[in-house]
Amino acid sequence: MQQSEHFDPSRETRLLLRKSRQGALATLMAGRGDPYCSLVNVASHPDGTPIVLISQLAVHTKNILADSRVSLMLDERTEGDPLQGGRIMLLGRAEDVASDELVMVRRRYLNAHPSAEAFVDFKDFSFFVIRATNVHLVAGFGRIVDLGPEQFLTPIADAKPLLEAEQGAIAHINADHRDAVNLYATKLLGAAPADWRCTGCDPAGIDLAAGRLVLRLDFPERVIGPEALRRMLVGLAEQARATA
Repeated sequence: MQQSEHFDPSRETRLLLRKSRQGALATLMAGRGDPYCSLVNVASHPDGTPIVLISQLAVHTKNILADSRVSLMLDERTEGDPLQGGRIMLLGRAEDVASDELVMVRRRYLNAHPSAEAFVDFKDFSFFVIRATNVHLVAGFGRIVDLGPEQFLTPIADAKPLLEAEQGAIAHINADHRDAVNLYATKLLGAAPADWRCTGCDPAGIDLAAGRLVLRLDFPERVIGPEALRRMLVGLAEQARATA
């Protein structure tokens, strides 16, 4: 992570939760308690909670069903020495997704990992969320902080209208406003030109992706409904064009 005098550990943690697409999932071997670590694909719940899609045939799933305690490491994946980049170790419990959230979790995961469409409906695959109890953030020399979930998760209790409209908004943005999406990425976030698409939106910001590259654009203020989202995105597009 870029070092600066202003260090906001909550924001750094939120960025890693939103931008990460892979992580190392550590579980406890069923019946033995030995540590077991595996690579998993990750997406994010609207509040930032990690989502995983795993098979009941996998060792880590069998471990979770016996003991739900897990840890998940997410890192910045920067070039050069990986220890110079930011990373978080999230501790918590893996939980089945509630039935009333399954449709939302499924679409958010597929937005992040379209290739999972090929197996998402296999009977042995299930979605789990990692309910955090705390996070250990390492963001550079002397920047090591422990945080509770209230310090990095995004409140969504008042944002039901936005979450219900999310998928329609994403489809509209990508179909009709790709020029604005590319401006967000290049002018506001400093990324190189690419085929940038919107993959998610929540009260605190939107997620953008181009192939394996992922960006997060934070909103300057909370958005809890579709009309407020439209106004926010128009304003950000105008800001981006002003920097051209």
